[in-house]
Amino acid sequence: MTSASSLRVQLESALAHKIPSALTPRARVVRPTTPTGIGAVDALLEGGLPVGALTEIVGPEGSGRTSLALSSIAQLTAAGKVCAWVDVGDMLKPECAAAAGIALPYLLWVRCGIYREAVHVTSARFELPQSCLVRPEPIKGLHGGGCGTHPRQESKSVARALEGFFGTEKRSHNPVPSAQPQSFKVVRPAQDVPTDAPVSPWARIEQALKVTYLLLQGGGFSAVVLDMASLPAKYTSRIPLAHWFRYRAAAEHSRSSVLLLTQHACANSSAGLVLHLDGCSEPSQGKTVLTAGSHRLHVHRQRFMQESNVIPMKKPVAKVTAAEWETYASWAGRR
Repeated sequence: MTSASSLRVQLESALAHKIPSALTPRARVVRPTTPTGIGAVDALLEGGLPVGALTEIVGPEGSGRTSLALSSIAQLTAAGKVCAWVDVGDMLKPECAAAAGIALPYLLWVRCGIYREAVHVTSARFELPQSCLVRPEPIKGLHGGGCGTHPRQESKSVARALEGFFGTEKRSHNPVPSAQPQSFKVVRPAQDVPTDAPVSPWARIEQALKVTYLLLQGGGFSAVVLDMASLPAKYTSRIPLAHWFRYRAAAEHSRSSVLLLTQHACANSSAGLVLHLDGCSEPSQGKTVLTAGSHRLHVHRQRFMQESNVIPMKKPVAKVTAAEWETYASWAGRR
């Protein structure tokens, strides 16, 4: 009787030229990551945020989502890499970005819905030449012009005046000069529209989506942050899923990291990593002035998690999916 080992060797040799990878284990793909600058988060994510993928950071106001994104961008700009920040709600403050350690010369800040130059609205206004505004001199001999007779006597000469008016003129060999047309000067006063005019959220969202796709298509940016944290769920949830799929494909092609900041998750399966942050809580050692805050992060989705090919005999230990860290005000410093 043929042993099982010999049967396996025969089967592998028979299928080697037909299906080369039929009986070989899948190669382990090492996914590059970029550190966030926060030790607890980097240890939880085994290195940091994935490169060439869409990372969605979800949380309410004050949860630390922007601080996490700023810390990640600061690590990239410190290495001399160029990043972009697409600000939908115009919420980013350059002072806060500089205090977080971001090198501003390496950061492209796109403010959606903001027009730096005033739009000139013109309205046509006609102005007559000065010659039309001068009162003509009165004709002598007519009523009202001085030296005139009674109106009854003036009406007797109307018939003779009409005959002279409709009479034919004599022909002449010299051409009659044509009358010069009067020119009208159009004056268009400039009116500046105020730059702080409100822009609808959908207009800013459309502009942000187009700009983000152009940045990913053009390449050259190590990370692109799409900050939609100022928009409620009724706007972000209605964005077509095709946009997130295109961002995922463009990020894989250009090897750029896409960070999406929202209040509620909206990228669904297109996001390679989804992080949920809880609200900020004041540490117990805080004083009357709030100078620090603690944050908690949960991993809700991690597509690029490498699983071992070895099947354990016992039930594996549950993996930690949460991390905590503290942030301090830039003017207070660490204690």
